[in-house]
Amino acid sequence: MSQLKLPLPLEPAVEGPFILSDCNRTAATALAAWPASDPRGDERVLALAGPAGAGKSRLAAAWAERVGAVAAHGAEAALIDPLELEGRPLLIDRAAEADDESLFHLINLAQSGGGALLLVCRAEPRKWEVALPDLRSRLDAVRVLRIEAPDDEILAAMLRARLAERHMAFPDEVISYLVRRISRSPEAAEEIAARLDALDRPPTRAAAREALRGLADPEVAAWSSREPAGPDAASESCDRTCCRAAKG
Repeated sequence: MSQLKLPLPLEPAVEGPFILSDCNRTAATALAAWPASDPRGDERVLALAGPAGAGKSRLAAAWAERVGAVAAHGAEAALIDPLELEGRPLLIDRAAEADDESLFHLINLAQSGGGALLLVCRAEPRKWEVALPDLRSRLDAVRVLRIEAPDDEILAAMLRARLAERHMAFPDEVISYLVRRISRSPEAAEEIAARLDALDRPPTRAAAREALRGLADPEVAAWSSREPAGPDAASESCDRTCCRAAKG
């Protein structure tokens, strides 16, 4: 198999602004100062870990653009010719999909050749299943930057983006109403935006309440159907299991 010529393009999925929030601020701050000049090669490998849809690829793409890193994905690691890197930083998204031998050599290259290697993944490298003992020890030593599941600010931005794709806009109070009632995932934002689009109703809380009915989460659907539709609905307290437990 012929070697893949570098640099590799970033996927369109990482396009768009990265939104800084409490769930990603620590990781973003650390990456903004990395890699520092370090002739000894200390901490030349980092992992950026977090759940799907948390913004890992966007943050990694911003880092790659800032430092001029080569970007690859998982299995493409086997196609990288180390001689073509020439000490440049390297980003591997979906890094857990890389084969053991390629990953082992790329880690060694980053640590000894003055480069830098950013591994983007869901599970931390110490949890990956690998067959090479030497790779196991190296992955166990990698410092991990974590991005948590989207918080309210990130989820609201996701929802606004999905609605904008459908040429829809809802008031902030309706967005907040929905954010408190859907799962913290891109899929949930996509689903509720599609439901609102299908309703073809004015952008009101009544429309939001209707869109919540019949969601995949039966508890959300049951709770939203019980909620009053009157003008004082905004003051009604949440009766979901999580809130009932909090109330004791």
